[in-house]
Amino acid sequence: MSTNALRRSGGAGQSGDKIFSGASLAAGCLILAALLSVAVFLIKEALPVFGADPADITGGAGFFTYIFPIVLGTVIAAAIALLIATPLGIGVALFISHYAPRRFAQGLGYVIDLLAAIPSVVYGAWGYAVLAPQLAIAYAWLAANAGWIPIFEGPASQTGRTMLTAGIVLAVMVLPIITSLSREIFLQTPKLHEEAALAMGATRWEMITMAVLPFARPGIISAAMLGLGRALGETMAVALVLSGGALTASLIQSGNQTIAAEIALNFPEAYGLRLAELIAAGLVLFVITLAVNIIARWIISRHKEFSGAN
Repeated sequence: MSTNALRRSGGAGQSGDKIFSGASLAAGCLILAALLSVAVFLIKEALPVFGADPADITGGAGFFTYIFPIVLGTVIAAAIALLIATPLGIGVALFISHYAPRRFAQGLGYVIDLLAAIPSVVYGAWGYAVLAPQLAIAYAWLAANAGWIPIFEGPASQTGRTMLTAGIVLAVMVLPIITSLSREIFLQTPKLHEEAALAMGATRWEMITMAVLPFARPGIISAAMLGLGRALGETMAVALVLSGGALTASLIQSGNQTIAAEIALNFPEAYGLRLAELIAAGLVLFVITLAVNIIARWIISRHKEFSGAN
């Protein structure tokens, strides 16, 4: 290639780099602007609540008393979903990436990915019509035999529409996210690390614990946090499955509520101060989600030193 041709190709490459860099910067700024505009809107619309008479707030005891139970319900539902979906998702991802035959693994991966395309209202209808009635039988047994444990204290819900049911439905919904991301991270494990572990006499499971899981730890945390973000903000599925009510420690009784479901169920008829209350609840959910992402980034930054490049 001549010198002139090299100069022309180098100039074209520099122009492409500048265009891509500018487009990436513009996209990043647009995301920050959208995030800022949402925060400004929520704060502006929620201000009347913080200056209102506590007796005028739903419940008659102030905004904190109103919001605390549904914040706790939101965290409980998301925690149940994460406790169920994270180990199950990691197990399925490991099976697809390191145990299943390649053809079968590819098809199973497509099926898992398809679960993410199902609308949340379908999950909610399934939980309401199919899962809840079946779980009601198990809840009655738990109340009779393990009722001394506060989370299984009776009387059990006759309909099965409880916080535990909502958590199980959320677990099914976030499972594709955790599984897909974990699978991709497992497949990126350097083959040299895996082969070195096997050459030292490690079994397949020992190789996974020594080479695959340490390498994938930041990715697993990221996948879990993404799943947690969806579980925190899920609306229709929880609204259909959960029979809302007062805060209770029992997971098998009717009661409890989440912020997203509270907004979805009451927003259409809300006006005035009640509308401001729901927007303030959305602001609280916004802050919780932002805090979860910040904590996740901090955790990932602490464990990113182990990677394929290292």
